[in-house]
Amino acid sequence: MDAENKDAVHVGKGVDAITGTATTGHEWDGIQELNTPLPRWWLWIFYACIVWAFGYWVVYPAWPLISTNTKGVIGYSSRAELAADMAALAAQRGAASKALVTASLEDIQKTPELLTFALAQGKAAFGNNCAPCHGLGATGAKGYPNLNDDDWLWGGSLKDLEFTITHGIRGDSSDTRLNTMPAFGKDAILDKDQIVTLANFVLSISGQTPDAGADLASGAQLFAENCAVCHGDEGKGNPELGAPNLTDRIWLYGGDRASLVDTITNARAGVMPTWKDRLDQTTIKALAIYVHSLGGGK
Repeated sequence: MDAENKDAVHVGKGVDAITGTATTGHEWDGIQELNTPLPRWWLWIFYACIVWAFGYWVVYPAWPLISTNTKGVIGYSSRAELAADMAALAAQRGAASKALVTASLEDIQKTPELLTFALAQGKAAFGNNCAPCHGLGATGAKGYPNLNDDDWLWGGSLKDLEFTITHGIRGDSSDTRLNTMPAFGKDAILDKDQIVTLANFVLSISGQTPDAGADLASGAQLFAENCAVCHGDEGKGNPELGAPNLTDRIWLYGGDRASLVDTITNARAGVMPTWKDRLDQTTIKALAIYVHSLGGGK
C-alpha cells in the first residue's frame, strides 16, 4: 500500500492464521486488525467507576450552578470541616492562647509553659507566612534578611520585632516602618565617578579591598556629605531610621563593588507586609518570640 495512504482497507472478516484470533475486517499496509476484546474484569471495573461517579455526584457537592453548586445529599462541605477543625484547635489551645493575649512578651519569655506554646505556634506561623521570603530556616536570601545573624535594620528586641511584624516595612499601615534612601545616580545627585568613589570607600570601611588607586579621601568626604546623616559618621547604621551598618560585612543586597554601585545608583526599597490585619495578636506575639529565639534577637 502507498505509504502516503494511511486509510484502512476493508477486507472480509476472518481468522488470523498465526494467532487464531478473529479479525475486524480492517487492514493497514497489509496488517490486519485483530478483534481482541477488552478483558472482562477491566470492563467491569470501568462500568463500576461510571456507577461510582454518578453516586458521587448525588452524595457530594459536585456540579457548579449559576451562583452556587449542588450540595449533595449528605451536605458535606470542606469549608465547614475546616471551620470545625479550627474551632477544635482554638478550644484545645484555649487557656494558653488567652494567656498569650494578656501576658507581656517578657512574661511569656520567663514562663516555661507559655514560652513552649509560643515557640510552637510561632514556628508554625512562620512556616505558613514568613518562610516564602525568609526561608524555612530563616536564613534569608538576597533582598530578604537573615533572621539568625543578630543584624537588624529596625532593632531586634522583642518589642521591635513585634512592631515590625505588626506594621510591616513600607506596608499599608499608617505606622509602618518607613525610610527612603536617595537614588544618587538615577536622581542625578552624584555622577558615575563619584558613585564609584563612594562605593570604594564603603568597601574600605567594611574591611574589603577597594579598587587600586581609589581616592578614599574623596570617598570619605562624599560619605560625610551624603550618607552619614543616616548611617552615622563611622557607617555603623541607625536602627531608629532603618539604616544598615555598613561596617559589619552583612549585606542585604550584596556587598561587592558592583552591588554597592547598583545600590547607591538606584537605591533599595524592599517591602514587608503589614500583618496586623492578617494575623491575630496572639500569633504576632508568638512570631516575635519565635524569631527572637532563632539566635538573632537582642
